[in-house]
Amino acid sequence: MWLIYLRVRKNSFMSEEKVKGPKSYFPSIEKTYGKPISHWMTALAAVAGKTHMEQVAFLKNDHAMGHGHANAIVHVFRAEHGGA
Repeated sequence: MWLIYLRVRKNSFMSEEKVKGPKSYFPSIEKTYGKPISHWMTALAAVAGKTHMEQVAFLKNDHAMGHGHANAIVHVFRAEHGGA
């Protein structure tokens, strides 16, 4: 019986995946700026077609966002919008 319990417990831990990459910043971004990620994705639609760094500058200059947070959001935005 214990062997089955341990296998079930071990597998349940394995199913919990830790968020990696730029999306790992999202909880901190939402906490810091008080807006959901969807807000920032919508804001970036206004500068779709610009370069990555122009989009980062947009978030930094127009929305007072830090470079790392802006870069993470732009990275995901571009990945999800065909490099927009």
